[in-house]
Amino acid sequence: SDGTPVIQIQGGFVFEVNRAFRETYQGLPTGRPVIVDLSKADYIDSAGLGMLIRLREHAGNRKDSVTITGTNSTVRTILDVANFGNLFQIT
Repeated sequence: SDGTPVIQIQGGFVFEVNRAFRETYQGLPTGRPVIVDLSKADYIDSAGLGMLIRLREHAGNRKDSVTITGTNSTVRTILDVANFGNLFQIT
């Protein structure tokens, strides 16, 4: 409703989606906030974590640059172990 772009991930957030994910966020204006909806993601691996870091850099490199939403318990645990709560807003 506020015009913030939303990128939704379905299935595994893994290396195989790297190209499509990169092309998606590179089509967005730099320095602008982005929401990543993981409500349909069932897993995230180290490549997915790296993609989030690159998105954060594109979106302004601040904690409020990228909001991650809709995590299931598995994905949330992985984000917590990686201390991503220090880098991203996770709701």
